[in-house]
Amino acid sequence: MKVLHLISGGDTGGAKTHVINLLQELNKRIHVKVICFMKADFYYEAKEKGINIQVYEQKRRYDLSVIRRLIEEVKREEYHLIHCHGARANFITYILKKFYPIPAVTTIHSDYRLDFKGNFYKDLVYKNLNYLSLKHMDYYIGVSESFRQMLIDRNFDPDRIMTVYNGINVEEVESAPINGNFFQDHGIVTHKNTIKVGILARLYPVKGVDIFIRAAHRVLQERPDVEFFIAGDGEEKEKLKELSQELGVADRVHLLGYIRDPYSFIHQIDINTNTSYSESFPYVILEGGVFKKPIIASNVGGVKDLVTHGESGLLFEPGDVDTLSKHILTLIEDGDLRRRLGNNLYHRICKFYSSEKMADKQMQIYQQILGR
Repeated sequence: MKVLHLISGGDTGGAKTHVINLLQELNKRIHVKVICFMKADFYYEAKEKGINIQVYEQKRRYDLSVIRRLIEEVKREEYHLIHCHGARANFITYILKKFYPIPAVTTIHSDYRLDFKGNFYKDLVYKNLNYLSLKHMDYYIGVSESFRQMLIDRNFDPDRIMTVYNGINVEEVESAPINGNFFQDHGIVTHKNTIKVGILARLYPVKGVDIFIRAAHRVLQERPDVEFFIAGDGEEKEKLKELSQELGVADRVHLLGYIRDPYSFIHQIDINTNTSYSESFPYVILEGGVFKKPIIASNVGGVKDLVTHGESGLLFEPGDVDTLSKHILTLIEDGDLRRRLGNNLYHRICKFYSSEKMADKQMQIYQQILGR
C-alpha cells in the first residue's frame, strides 16, 4: 500500500503533531510520503524524525503550479490514495482530482467553519473554498466521534465518515529532554512552592485565552501567591496583554509567546488548562497527561471522551469564567486531588490513546477505502 499525505506545512498545533505521530507509525507498516507547500517547523521536525517528506513550495496560496508536479508524483510512484490535512491541502487535492482520478481522504482536525474566525477576508474566502473542496472529497476522518457527528449533521454522507482519535507516543514524550530552568530562561523567577497554572494554545479567538485571564483575575483575589503562564502566539496577543493590564494581573499572568520546547513548559506547571470554544481532541491534554498534570478543560468536541469529570480531570462549559476559577482554586488547595487526576489521565492515555492504536485504526480505514 502506498499513501501520499498532503499538508500546508505551516501547521503548529494539533494537526502537526497528529500527522507526524501518525506518519512515524505508518512508516513501519506501509510506504508513506508527505508533501508540504512551505518549509517551516513541520518540515524540519518531520525530517528529523526520519519521515519521507518533500516540499513543493508555493509562491502564494493560489499558486497551482504544484498540481502538475503532484500528478507526476502520483503517476510515477503509483500511489493508491491521497490523504489530506487542512484547507490548503484539501483545495489542491480538489483541483488535482479534476485531472487525475485517485481516491482522497481528508482528516478533519478542527471545525472548518471556525478555522479563519477573526479574519474577515480569510473567513469569507478560505472558509468557503475549503467547504467546496470538502464536498468533493471521497472520505472523511474526524479526530473525535463528536467531529464525525458534526459532519453528519452538516449533511456529509455518514457512510464515508470514520473516526481516528489523536494518539501520542508516550515513550518519546517521557524520554524527551526537559529544561529545569525553563521559566528562568524566560526571565521569570518563581518560588519553588508557587503553584503554576498554565495554558498552551494559539492566541486566536476560538481558543478562549481571555477566559483564562479573567479566571486568573478571580483566583488571584483569593490566592495572590499563584502564577499563570500562557504559551503561544497569535493575532490576539496584544489584546490579551491589554486585558491582563486592565484587570491588574499583568505581574502574575505571563505571556511567553511562541515556545519551541512545549514539554519543558508542561513539565514545569502544576495545573494544565484548555479554554477553547471548539476543539477536536486536543493534543495539549494528551501531552499534559503524559506528564501526569491534572487538566481543567472546556467541555467541547471530543474532550469528554478523554476527560471524565472528577476522575481524570475537571470540566466546565466554554466561556464559564466562574466555574473555571472555582476549579482552579479547588486544585490549588488539594494536592492529593491534583495527583489523582493526573495519574488517572496518564493511565487512560496509555491504555486507549497511544500513537500505535491511532495507526492501527488508520490502517483499517485505508484497507476499508481501497476495498471499496
